[in-house]
Amino acid sequence: MTIAAETARTTAAEPLVRREQDARGVLTLTLNRPQAFNALSEAMLAALQRELDASASDESVRVVVLAAEGKAFCAGHDLKEMRAQPSLEYYQGLFAQCTRMMLTLRRLPVPVIARVQGIATAAGCQLVAQCDLAVASSAARFAVSGVNLGLFCSTPSVPLSRNVARKQAFEMLVTGEFIDAAQAQARGLVNRVVEPARLDAEIETLAASIVAKPRVVVAMGKELFYRQAELGLEAAYDAAGETMACNMMDAAALEGVQAFIEKRKPRW
Repeated sequence: MTIAAETARTTAAEPLVRREQDARGVLTLTLNRPQAFNALSEAMLAALQRELDASASDESVRVVVLAAEGKAFCAGHDLKEMRAQPSLEYYQGLFAQCTRMMLTLRRLPVPVIARVQGIATAAGCQLVAQCDLAVASSAARFAVSGVNLGLFCSTPSVPLSRNVARKQAFEMLVTGEFIDAAQAQARGLVNRVVEPARLDAEIETLAASIVAKPRVVVAMGKELFYRQAELGLEAAYDAAGETMACNMMDAAALEGVQAFIEKRKPRW
């Protein structure tokens, strides 16, 4: 199905990405192609990009939860769509579109939590790795399995190798084998693993802890966290020190420190 055809099929009642936001600012974006295992078609990527761009400029958003409808979290790129247009120019454009969306996740000023209820393969596993946090059902499984089809998961390897130890990441990439949720947690791909019935409650616990903190402080911290990781040690300390100095001048930190001194809860 072409991007135009899929977009035309989608209605307000059945969007490719569902959007729900609660009164606290927890925004849930739900991938909604369950019949296609939430594969990242061009239309799906475009819909997700629109929602992420909108949330980036919406100061009422405090946390983004990336969820999925159906049995699979995300099966990666839509291979039927990819095979229908075999040209270098098309593939370069497709992967550039996907990269833009992945980088948007990192650049959002609020934390993004992946809610992983099922399999996450190839670019779907990349999506989990690119989110700031991930909570998985014990039924979830993960793989970067493109190599089984003769296609090394090069773009998924970027966030995967920044989450998982190199030898473990490379093993996943060259074997294409699945790991279960417990292995994903042990390797650093996900933060928490719970039984399926407790998945939403665990997401709620994590989100509530984040929204209790000042938005400006979390945004400042997220930006610095990723920036310093790409720097050498001395430059990282310089960047962190400058961020902390600016943070201390912010009203949230001034109130928080004063509340600590006065032995009371901060009034943010």
